[in-house]
Amino acid sequence: MRKSILATFILIISANAFILAQDRPVKIIDERVNNRLMIYAVNENEQDLDVAIQVEGTGFRQRGGVPRLHRVPKASKVNIASLVIERGRVPVYTYELTVKDSLSRRVIRKPFTRIKIDPKKNILVYLKEGCTTCDSLVQKLDSSYYNYRTINLEEKQEVKDFLIRTFKYTKTPYDSISNPIISLGGTLYSEIGTYDQLLEKLHGTDGDMKEEEEEGEPENKN
Repeated sequence: MRKSILATFILIISANAFILAQDRPVKIIDERVNNRLMIYAVNENEQDLDVAIQVEGTGFRQRGGVPRLHRVPKASKVNIASLVIERGRVPVYTYELTVKDSLSRRVIRKPFTRIKIDPKKNILVYLKEGCTTCDSLVQKLDSSYYNYRTINLEEKQEVKDFLIRTFKYTKTPYDSISNPIISLGGTLYSEIGTYDQLLEKLHGTDGDMKEEEEEGEPENKN
């Protein structure tokens, strides 16, 4: 039987976090499984990291010894510690976290769970009629670790009208576009037909990107 520990029952304090080159700090979450409190490291970065945790507190027992580094792959969570909850007690703990991006060969490797993460540039896919590559691209995004959004233009006439106006005087008018129209961080692209092409734009140097459409009209790249 699995159930989460409510924040009001467990006090979690990060005493020291050694954060190196990763863009986002490693998060620590816990989950109760029978009489154990499973502690997970959540890596929302796009690089593998080695993580060790030193736990102190009351209401539980744990294995002794020096904390070992665990490999936490990119966009994943890994169980890095297990506390045995003492009968009738509420476990309360603090921890010190060590994170390294210089990967060790002697690290502990456990099964990991892939998670979804936000890309550096928000991905918004406009699905249009006559699109020949939409299905395959969306399938690839579904199987990736990226969060993304879609808008069906047949259901959003006002958005469709805006895009028709946007592409009207470009080399690729709206009716001639056979790919999905994709917004990456607020910049529109009409030439992306594959997932690999999307990744190139996502991680390339296309200049500073604007915020999503809700905060301003997207720039047109076609």
